[in-house]
Amino acid sequence: MTQRCERMVIDGALDSAALLPWVERHARKLGLEQTVCQADATRLILELTGPEELIDAMEIGCLLGPIDVWVDAIERSVKHG
Repeated sequence: MTQRCERMVIDGALDSAALLPWVERHARKLGLEQTVCQADATRLILELTGPEELIDAMEIGCLLGPIDVWVDAIERSVKHG
């Protein structure tokens, strides 16, 4: 599987105290490298590195994520350089 780096922007009603540890655990289980660029009550911006299929799985996981988090939208873009 080819490695790629993507930026994932998650918008919604986000409880970062619940979401951040969940994101870190889920990324680790999938074998993805992740960096949190921004985290607040309405937006989480991540940089993820790994196979595209596993980044897809991370996106689905975030949509279904912790019960006290409501995701309105996820926007992904390939990071170049």
